[in-house]
Amino acid sequence: MKFRYLGNSGLKVSELTYGNWLTHGSQVENDTATRCVRAALDVGISSFDTADVYANTKAETVLGEALKGERRESLEIFTKVYGPTGPKGHNDTGLSRKHITESINGSLTRLQTDYVDLYQAHRYDVETPLDETMETFADLVRQGKVLYIGVSEWNAEQLREAHALARELKIQLVSNQPEYSLLWRVIEDEVVPASAELGISQIVWSPVAQGVLTGKYKVGAELPAGSRATDQKGGAGMIERWLRDDVLDAVAQLEPIAADLGLTQAQLSLAWVLSNENVASAIIGASRPEQVESNAKASGVTLEADVLSRIESIFDGLAETDPRKTQMPSGREA
Repeated sequence: MKFRYLGNSGLKVSELTYGNWLTHGSQVENDTATRCVRAALDVGISSFDTADVYANTKAETVLGEALKGERRESLEIFTKVYGPTGPKGHNDTGLSRKHITESINGSLTRLQTDYVDLYQAHRYDVETPLDETMETFADLVRQGKVLYIGVSEWNAEQLREAHALARELKIQLVSNQPEYSLLWRVIEDEVVPASAELGISQIVWSPVAQGVLTGKYKVGAELPAGSRATDQKGGAGMIERWLRDDVLDAVAQLEPIAADLGLTQAQLSLAWVLSNENVASAIIGASRPEQVESNAKASGVTLEADVLSRIESIFDGLAETDPRKTQMPSGREA
């Protein structure tokens, strides 16, 4: 496993981060989740990403149990705050001082740790002054509960404003967590250049487009039993946008390229994401330990310029590139 610096900081993270968005506490049994975490540790993954909102706090609990007994200093644990948890009352969501303060305390308890390495604003909160949010984050850093600050799905303008406040408060805003893959490239025109200028890295989610880029879905074929596309509670609504014949035809063209390189299509897709120098880590999920072991082989793979050109030409006109598609809620859920 290779490691990269997170933003303009001295913190190194593994090129692949193990994430438990749609799996722990919902899709897979706890013992399977634990075996997946153990597989991640065995292949050298040291970075683990979760959020309080995942499975309404259960995902954090499962991850905390799975990591119990590991040397804390050898891990980088990330979690997030914004989405509604608990009974979803009027203060159970957003980036207010109240919600952030209560959320970090709950996350630390569930994760069984005294601090998190990276605390991320899961979305931008249009209902809370950014000053209030950043000042609260700064307080958590000074209390030792949080080491670094990150965000998720923020646009370039929001990153600039938050970074300026972070500098005033003398804390480090080091990362953004956006969706990014061969099919979803909305960060490239604005977010990545701004981030590179500010010393912010990307920790990207859905690098294999919810599994579409693995090649498991074929034109004209039935959806594989047990796949994410058949799970109405586990991402089927998100993946259906890619289950078009033109997209699946393009994905099929990755197979010979991957084979020539001795890679699976998933490994090739992960290596492509990691070829972006502003990406510090790509988040992988798993419902089986074998998936973790296979995907880990993407770390350290270098794709030559001609290979990158071939890959990108296949998806020309299919990938979403509009920076306005960065996901920002118009308001809180409660």
